[in-house]
Amino acid sequence: MSEREHAPKRDTAHEEGRRPAKSGVAAVVKRAAQQFFELTAKQPEGVTGVRKSDTGWSVLLDVVELERVPSTTTVIATYRIEVDEDGELMGYERLRRYVRGAVDPT
Repeated sequence: MSEREHAPKRDTAHEEGRRPAKSGVAAVVKRAAQQFFELTAKQPEGVTGVRKSDTGWSVLLDVVELERVPSTTTVIATYRIEVDEDGELMGYERLRRYVRGAVDPT
């Protein structure tokens, strides 16, 4: 086999101005978290959900809203981030706030 056959394939779609192939869920979540941080200056602490929607993706992110000592009293918020098929943020909303040490009732 020649060296060319072993060379990794390059994705030239982006270089040529075309939209690259559909991204995986991990890439969608990463982009949503980055855009959320750019708008709010709140660093997402975790992803608690992701699902495909009619217009793109819906991602749930947990964010520290108020750091406290001890850390079990820190206030966390869950945000829903909506992104389109291209991974562009369409909107976000805070769904709930809770104390880190609290457990949801079952």
